[in-house]
Amino acid sequence: MFIDTHCHLDAAEFGHTQDALVQEALAAGVSALVIPAVERDNFATVHDLCAQHFACVPAFGIHPMYVERAQPQDLDVLREYLLSKNPVAVGEIGLDFFIENFDQEKQEFYFSAQLKLAREFDLPVLLHVRKAQDTILKHLRRTPVRGGIAHAFNGSPQQAAEFIKLGFKLGFGGAMTYPRATRLRELAATLPLESIVLETDAPDIPPEFLPRGQPNRPSYLPRIAETLATLRNMTVDDIARITSLNAQTVLPALKQFP
Repeated sequence: MFIDTHCHLDAAEFGHTQDALVQEALAAGVSALVIPAVERDNFATVHDLCAQHFACVPAFGIHPMYVERAQPQDLDVLREYLLSKNPVAVGEIGLDFFIENFDQEKQEFYFSAQLKLAREFDLPVLLHVRKAQDTILKHLRRTPVRGGIAHAFNGSPQQAAEFIKLGFKLGFGGAMTYPRATRLRELAATLPLESIVLETDAPDIPPEFLPRGQPNRPSYLPRIAETLATLRNMTVDDIARITSLNAQTVLPALKQFP
């Protein structure tokens, strides 16, 4: 089996095709999909989607790219969802210093507040980390949580080691499939395999084998896994087994899936 540890199944690009996408993923061997929310306005959508599909589990959080329209009271709503809706993690949260005109102070305010909620509810976190690895690590040392996943990891080997020390797994997906992504492929080939999980980030980060403009889909995860298997000189079955166990270790709520 495969576990897609990061999939925005509620995205507008998918329209109302979620039923078909889930069935397609199951048929491809993807038995579980983690669906992270990104702002208060889609908490209910993510919750309802996961309630309709046994294979889908929710995470709730305020994404750094959405903090410009967030309000402090959104944290109170998040608290209620964490308390009553059985999420697998707090997420997607983090920092993004790549986007134009970002408000670092506001991003750090919401990130810090959500780490405190993760501590309060003893939940792992799903991290958005873009051009902000060292600042995120600083916050994690200041507010330790029970680990989680550094989604779409693209840092240095030294930064990878620091995330691993703090109890995190590192998410690899479609970006790894591009032959020119030599640094990322080197990480995928050499980092401890017990620290790697697989993800699609669908509909984003389409793999190399997709025609330009087509959205990523959770059913593509096994094909993405083939790249990791090739890089590590392993079978796809072994990659599926080990990365799924890694996901269940860091996100204990996933242990319900066989």
